[in-house]
Amino acid sequence: MAGNPMDKSAIALISALSLSSTQRAVVEGICAEFASLPQVLAIALAGSQTTTQSDFRSDLDIYIYQMAEIPVEVRSVLAARFAQHCEINNQFWETGDEWLALEANCGVDLMYRRPEWIEAQLERVLVHHQASVGYSTCFWANVLNSQVLYDRTGWFEQLQQKARQPYPAALQRTVIALNYPILRQTISSYRHQLELAIARQDWVSVNHRVAAFLASYFDILFAVNGVPHPGEKRLVAWIEQSCDRYPENLGDRVRAVLEAIAPSATGSLLTAMDSLADELDCILQDTEFAVNADR
Repeated sequence: MAGNPMDKSAIALISALSLSSTQRAVVEGICAEFASLPQVLAIALAGSQTTTQSDFRSDLDIYIYQMAEIPVEVRSVLAARFAQHCEINNQFWETGDEWLALEANCGVDLMYRRPEWIEAQLERVLVHHQASVGYSTCFWANVLNSQVLYDRTGWFEQLQQKARQPYPAALQRTVIALNYPILRQTISSYRHQLELAIARQDWVSVNHRVAAFLASYFDILFAVNGVPHPGEKRLVAWIEQSCDRYPENLGDRVRAVLEAIAPSATGSLLTAMDSLADELDCILQDTEFAVNADR
């Protein structure tokens, strides 16, 4: 949707969002302010609010694609118009501002990206088929699930067109090849590390390795099903909604692993993890991505 700041089509898109009237007013106001800045190439709403997984706790995740950096001072002035409390220029993950917009009864996360950076993220997975240890395709999913609110030149629409393609089979293979062995096959596998952590009664390490195990596990499941990885939240619900192949009673199996992290229950942790992994082995053996499950 290319056009002048806050043209009628942009306002119509915001009006159609599944938001409260006060939330829509906040989004429209934010878009109007940022679209007037010459550095801004596109604005998109993503996160839970653009999927079926949102609830009353969901923030407004707004991505500002900027050709040049917007000064912190400008961002602070804009925040003061909408937020009762704000944090400006957080650098913990992506560069961002976080607001509490009490009138809209929601948080607002503003994230600032350079166009060439997100283009490189898509090229990494869709062209070069490079996997990560967990969360391999999250940026791809982010672009796919974004609702464009402002698009100065049509750049974001073109980016989404590139993103709207089937999950490459070569990428499926690399995601599985990278993440599957470290579940429990290799000497440094999560399972082996957990055996040592339990023996040492190192509960912090136990928690850390279980989280890593699940990150790689879900990365594999999404890859097997040809579904871009949606991120960190509500993964069981995402699998059940969007995937055809996954373990029966997945939520119960994952819950059994998490409940076994407690020091009083770690005797059952490896058993619960093996049960989850055994089901994954069965799924993989029935696909073109079959692996050697020996360990």
